[in-house]
Amino acid sequence: MSSTSPPDRDSDAQADPRRRLLLELGAALLSGGLPVHDVEEELRGLGRALGAPDVRVAAFTTGLFVGLSPDDATVLEPVGPALRFEQTADVLDLVRRLRAGALDGHRALRELDTIRRAPARWPAWVADLGMLPVGVGLCLFLQPVAANVLAAALGSLIVVGLTTAARRRPLLRPLLPVAAGFLVSALVLGAARASLLDGPLRTIVATLAILLPGALLVTGLSEIAAGAASAGTARLVSGSVQLALFLAGVVSAAAAIGVPASALANTRLAEPSWWVICLGLALAAAGLVINVNAPPPAIPWIVAVIAVTAAVQVPVTSTSGAALGGLAGAVTAAAAATVAHWLPRGPSWQVLYLPAFWVAVPGSFGLLNTAQIEVGNGAQAVLAAVSALFGVSVGTLIGSVISRIPRPTAALLARRP
Repeated sequence: MSSTSPPDRDSDAQADPRRRLLLELGAALLSGGLPVHDVEEELRGLGRALGAPDVRVAAFTTGLFVGLSPDDATVLEPVGPALRFEQTADVLDLVRRLRAGALDGHRALRELDTIRRAPARWPAWVADLGMLPVGVGLCLFLQPVAANVLAAALGSLIVVGLTTAARRRPLLRPLLPVAAGFLVSALVLGAARASLLDGPLRTIVATLAILLPGALLVTGLSEIAAGAASAGTARLVSGSVQLALFLAGVVSAAAAIGVPASALANTRLAEPSWWVICLGLALAAAGLVINVNAPPPAIPWIVAVIAVTAAVQVPVTSTSGAALGGLAGAVTAAAAATVAHWLPRGPSWQVLYLPAFWVAVPGSFGLLNTAQIEVGNGAQAVLAAVSALFGVSVGTLIGSVISRIPRPTAALLARRP
């Protein structure tokens, strides 16, 4: 496979605008965080729709190569700045319309440029405040005790402040995991030492959950299983390092406060009732919708898919553990998102699946179990964390297959505006 230099790339792409379109759309999808094998599949399908059935695509985490035929020289396109969730949703809708023949290439490129330049639907500080209901909602599920929920709310405000500072000062971004882990843990463990609350670890995890790299780890495992070993390994290494940094912050706070290692035991003080679970889920879903700038038309669909996913995952997790619960949740989310996508004017599958996936991913379980190494349950904790990750990863792969089931009324849906 050969590639041209950047100046040749531009002139070569201008000779066939289809290549420029595939390059721009592929880079946008990668910027939105889609797995590389899904991006390759989308571009191959789009190539067939554009009259290039033999298109060659090789994507990786920081860019992609595209060639329109086996004899065509490939062109490299690097990935640009990360897209917001609502921008990714708009790009996916753009790809759908292109594949349905409702849009030509030149207009698609203009729309893509508009999407990239579009401002967020609400200010960044509003999106950051979405972390507060996420932390409180998850604590209602993980540790449903009033003192712990209050501590989670205060800790979430710390996370909001650190996230805002990291966005305004990019040089501080690499320190976010350690700083958040340390400050939140210092608050919660300090309260535990003062006998204001018990079971601090689950409170800490609920507060930090929105920052944890569970989605990154699961995406990496899914990519490796799908044959994209290079991209998957890179994500796994990145996610593992981030998880280790969070753990370093938690352990450092424990040492600074002077609490024993037993304080990090994975202890649940009370089982939440069904209405507490529903309240926690509603708060977490609302906070997530605000935090990721979810497209308003898709919000009811997103909430419905999250609700269906939780209705299956919560009881399965309670009876069979995090691994089977994650598997059941991921498959349910994929099936519900696929059915909703089939309906008239239903959003793209990824737009519905990803928020439910973020709720289901076991990043919190990873930190919960990794922290148990400090209290002497190393092998068992690592096995539990790995099994939870693999459960969601397998469910994600099954979900990817479900999402490709042909629509029962494909001809009708393809003509929708």
